Amino acid sequence: MELVTLIGSVRDTDRVNQLFEMYRPEIIFHAAAHKHVPLMEDSPNEAIKNNVFGTYHVAKAAAIYNAETFVLISTDKAVNPTNIMGASKRICEMIVQMMANASKTKFVAVRFGNVLGSNGSVIPLFKKQIAEGGPVTVTHPDIIRFFMTIPEAVSLVLQAGVYADRGEIFVLDMGEPVKIDDLARNLIRLSGFEPDVDIEVKYTGLRPGEKLYEEMLMNEEGLRSTANNLIHIGKPLDIDDIELAQQLVQLEAACEENADNIRDLVEKIVPTYHRPVAANG
Repeated sequence: MELVTLIGSVRDTDRVNQLFEMYRPEIIFHAAAHKHVPLMEDSPNEAIKNNVFGTYHVAKAAAIYNAETFVLISTDKAVNPTNIMGASKRICEMIVQMMANASKTKFVAVRFGNVLGSNGSVIPLFKKQIAEGGPVTVTHPDIIRFFMTIPEAVSLVLQAGVYADRGEIFVLDMGEPVKIDDLARNLIRLSGFEPDVDIEVKYTGLRPGEKLYEEMLMNEEGLRSTANNLIHIGKPLDIDDIELAQQLVQLEAACEENADNIRDLVEKIVPTYHRPVAANG
């Protein structure tokens, strides 16, 4: 099979449609997103432009050109989001459910936590800090995260694509959560040093929009199993498709104007979004 690599932006509707018309893809794995939580807190309109409407453009192209399956790569940060990045991904999940109701294409989302070795992953950062003699920076002594390896994530996403039917949110079993403080200290010891003796562990405070812990599933969704015990299906939420489509029109106009009140509009679409009190706009 020939691998063809092409450059384009999911924000460019013409480019997206051109490529879909040319290649007629059967299966789309949509992973394009701004995922850096603090940076998106500072640039909320960019999070909406790229994450929400990039997803919407590609999803509509999938429907127009009769793709068989569209798989959105989502995140545990979409559950009861406290930051604009997580809220934007929750809207993406809602778009997937809305599109599933109006198209022959199978639209689904796959939600999981952090992937070891991916861009921005904490372990390469810790290794770099240890190599430089410290300090190793941890935001909070009690912060926990879910992790899986790249091969695990890829395998489970591919399998979830096979299970795809109509607007499901597939939740991957991430195992037990990991305490980041323990991870940092174990890495220091594995590097031949003693934490807080040879290498300082420094607590820097939670970053804007950051949670102490991530949740994998919203309370309303419930779970049902699949043939793979590491993949579960969350029950889709009740969404008024017509209302959501109207809200997306308003949201797109606002973010293109770089509106100061973009978070207010996001809150209306995502009732479970609870932004930090300090966040303005």
